[in-house]
Amino acid sequence: MAGGPEGVPTVVTAESRRIARVLLDSPLPQLDRLFDYALPAELGDVSTGVRVRVPLRTAGRVIDGYVVELDTEDDADRPLSEVDSVVSPVSVLPDRLYRLARRAADRAAGSASDVLRLVIPKRQVRVEKAWTADAAVPEPSESAVAAAADLLASYDGLDEVLQDGGRAAVEAIPVFHDGEPGWAALLAASAVRVLASGRSSILIVPDHRDLDRLLAALEEAAPAESVVRYDSRQTNPDRYRSFLRSLEEAPCIVVGNRSAVYAPVQAGLVAIWDDGDPLLGEPLAPYINARDAALLRQEQENSALLFVGHTRTTDVERLVAHGWLQDVRAVRRVLPRVILSTPQEMDAPTAQRMPSSAFLSARNAAAEGPVLVQVSRPGFAPSLVCAECRTPARCAHCGGPLGAKHRGAVPVCAWCGRGARAWSCPSCSSTQLRLASSGSERTADELGKAFPGIRVIVADGAHPVERVADRPALIVATRGAEPLADGGYRAVVLLDGPRMLQAPDLRIGEACLRWWSNAAALAAPGAPIHLVGVDGAIARALATWSHSGYARSELAERAPLHMPPAARVALVEGSAAAVGRALVALEELALPADAVLGPVPIESDDYPPRVRALVRFEYGAGARVAATLRASVVAEAVSNRRGRGKSTRSALTVRLDILDPEL
Repeated sequence: MAGGPEGVPTVVTAESRRIARVLLDSPLPQLDRLFDYALPAELGDVSTGVRVRVPLRTAGRVIDGYVVELDTEDDADRPLSEVDSVVSPVSVLPDRLYRLARRAADRAAGSASDVLRLVIPKRQVRVEKAWTADAAVPEPSESAVAAAADLLASYDGLDEVLQDGGRAAVEAIPVFHDGEPGWAALLAASAVRVLASGRSSILIVPDHRDLDRLLAALEEAAPAESVVRYDSRQTNPDRYRSFLRSLEEAPCIVVGNRSAVYAPVQAGLVAIWDDGDPLLGEPLAPYINARDAALLRQEQENSALLFVGHTRTTDVERLVAHGWLQDVRAVRRVLPRVILSTPQEMDAPTAQRMPSSAFLSARNAAAEGPVLVQVSRPGFAPSLVCAECRTPARCAHCGGPLGAKHRGAVPVCAWCGRGARAWSCPSCSSTQLRLASSGSERTADELGKAFPGIRVIVADGAHPVERVADRPALIVATRGAEPLADGGYRAVVLLDGPRMLQAPDLRIGEACLRWWSNAAALAAPGAPIHLVGVDGAIARALATWSHSGYARSELAERAPLHMPPAARVALVEGSAAAVGRALVALEELALPADAVLGPVPIESDDYPPRVRALVRFEYGAGARVAATLRASVVAEAVSNRRGRGKSTRSALTVRLDILDPEL
């Protein structure tokens, strides 16, 4: 570019001069490119990847950025602004990280700086000064490597995938290893195998509970100095210390949540546990799922790539069907003992929440050890209805659903928190309410009366429990909050299945199968697992542990509808004029006639009113669609800045591969 961005003052230097191409740390889409700056002699040697401060609009205004490239030029007449200062001599943006961020941003029609903001922490001066790079790191012990090899041998072809840099979907064996879940032991063994060959690994899990379990599995398997933790619960200094360690040449094992997929190591393995968990979807722009970023990284670095789970997402099954991923299963499969409801129990009154077979199984098992009861919601009664006409009870102020914290409590709105002492039904004028659903606390209250003398433990977001002892107890847990039980649960009862399946979500079937399978994997060998009130294909898939078959059937149903993951989907949102211009630009790509759904108005107080449209397209057209939509975003941002738009809100926003609930 001639001159710095937005017409900064020019600086004339000598005939031959050094220049730096800088990526600005700015959310403005029009600044998402490299800008040329002159490097003054007084800055000395400057390396690529370092943080710098550069002028943006006027000589008095500077902005942070990263030096991506260095060059020299003989055109001294070209007006260029000078780099103001070097913030730190540490190269925090290696070339491989910049290329990954650039590719991920381009795929999602976003900005590279938004991606880098997720992985590069704020500078901590004290940590940086105390940091000593390339310290010696001990190798894993021979016994740990041998144990890892033994575990990997129980999966057909997995060791070859790790050695050859292959890609695989791995069905985790639902058993325990040394008190830790089998999936955690599998990921730890894979990382140790790769570490022993002198390469780094990145292990990605959805939440902090999974992270703690994986770290526990790595404690005995890998040297502590080789394990690098990427965790949102870390303090800023600890997070920066972990980031600096991953910049070193010495191999390591990075363990973290979704942003860890961008860790700046030279990866020999990237592994994701439970890729169907929505927590792996980034809620910040450019909204990239860790699974997609891992696929891009594997292409770039030729590392091994593993998607490990008890179930199979339709996204991964599509890649298996295309031959992109190898299907890896256990040499000897271990199938949980799943018991489905009988036809007589399915026809029983809805008031019978736990049928007699599940009740008797839970009562017998609770005399010997812990029993898990999975429910759909936390709280006492998450929703109330009119006792006369069964109309859902809504808040008179905001229209939110009313719930009860305990029996006889004043109804409270789940949205605004207001109490509803004087509630009356708008349909029949009744003032009486009825509990419409049972949360974890109400279920625990009911089971406590049905199981006298047995301890009842509630495990949900408000009452986190990590592990329970191997003694009689009933553990009532919401999905995903189930604690580990020493020795495994003596029985598992999966309640509220029909209610879970009623959620308005394209992926609700595979989500329920994932919740139930992960709970079933916590059972002791041979323990009964009761799925209550559910039949059909999803129940058969759980009972026969045939998750890939269920995923294939889901893919076949979505393909004619052009719904993800059979096709990609972009959400385009903004003013009616901006969305219209973006859709017109897409017409040049010759997409199918039914590619665009909408636009439709969005209920909001924004002015001008906003609309949204969905664009469905094949994977082969992804690069062209993303580039076209990104150009529309930049054009709207520039025109809005020049005064055409009067709102401070972005005139146009684009999200590719959106979460299905928004469909």
